[in-house]
Amino acid sequence: NVTAEEIAEAAEVSTRTFFNYFPSKEAVLLSADPDRLDEIRESVMAAPAGTPAVEVLHQAMLAWAREVVAQLAELGGDPASWLTRMKAARADLHLRTAQAAQMEAIERTIAGALAQRLGTDPERDPYPNLLAVLASGMFRTSLASWAASGGSVPLERLIDLAFEALAAGLPETASLRHALDGVDRKDNL
Repeated sequence: NVTAEEIAEAAEVSTRTFFNYFPSKEAVLLSADPDRLDEIRESVMAAPAGTPAVEVLHQAMLAWAREVVAQLAELGGDPASWLTRMKAARADLHLRTAQAAQMEAIERTIAGALAQRLGTDPERDPYPNLLAVLASGMFRTSLASWAASGGSVPLERLIDLAFEALAAGLPETASLRHALDGVDRKDNL
């Protein structure tokens, strides 16, 4: 419930300057930070040569999970409040659009790095793109479940279970399906 003009004023810049950097007020919250995209790319590229692509993504997701948890701890954030914010973002068309654009940029970055590791062209080989979409979906789902549990189930554990389920062919009996059993959920997903 804030305007771009109010954001610009609070940042002590003109509205025109604001729009030189951001296409919308939603982009302030959800735009893909070029430095963050570089970090993602470097994380995928840093794995030792010969490491299977799925394992590269698993390790990258675990590193990102540790980073998210550390940032929230530093901010004093409650995972359940982040779940509420995620739900609000999904309910708002403009935020949902900005979030989708952010996820697409992250997925393109992951796919490009995987394609380079695999020596392939992501325009002709769907494998890197498929893995990127799966990894980002598994991360988002794990993050939402972690937040719903109030952080009582470690985010890294949820990511491990997601990759374990993927490796097993996503069976209906996957341990992931019961990761939050017995946990007092803060909110329904």
